[in-house]
Amino acid sequence: MIRAWCRATALLVSLEWLLLGGCASVPPAAPAASATPWELRRVTLQQATQWSLDGRAAATTGKQGWQASVDWRQRGPVSELHLAGPLGVGATVLQLTPDGISIDGAPPRGDIPEAIEDRLGVQLPLASLRYWLLGVPDPATDSVVTRNGADRASQLIQSGWTVDIGRYLPVSGDWLPAQLNVYRDAVRVKVAVDHWVFPR
Repeated sequence: MIRAWCRATALLVSLEWLLLGGCASVPPAAPAASATPWELRRVTLQQATQWSLDGRAAATTGKQGWQASVDWRQRGPVSELHLAGPLGVGATVLQLTPDGISIDGAPPRGDIPEAIEDRLGVQLPLASLRYWLLGVPDPATDSVVTRNGADRASQLIQSGWTVDIGRYLPVSGDWLPAQLNVYRDAVRVKVAVDHWVFPR
């Protein structure tokens, strides 16, 4: 279980935090301005239902924390998140469906925030994270969006969470987030995306 190795990986989390943060210290090539206006691009990304990414994540909640490899697969309304700690320790699979959340193949639970916190130690908003990873707000709730000079989101504020998008990667003729900082209160999550699959 991920929570079982939280304390044992405190030093690794600190190192991973530095590594993930270090990505932002190397200035990436400035994304070219998109020919697609923000509003049209936002709607297109919010409607995307077939994509995947691989990367790394580090999370802290006060004095506890964990790090993991991240494998996200979006298939229609189903979000599937694979997490694995160092050397595969604490591997877990979260599958969010319209029926609830399934953890490691167990029957779906309706108490989604509590189920996620039980497993990960933090209440990650997976339903919204699906959109934030694409650099757009969750269409289900109100949001405040700050855009950069290339007319892409640099910050999203939604449901009490703040999402800072540090840089973008070129993907299938467009640009998608490569680094995100997601935080609310004591919860801090950093995601570094190594590889996107986004069919056009």
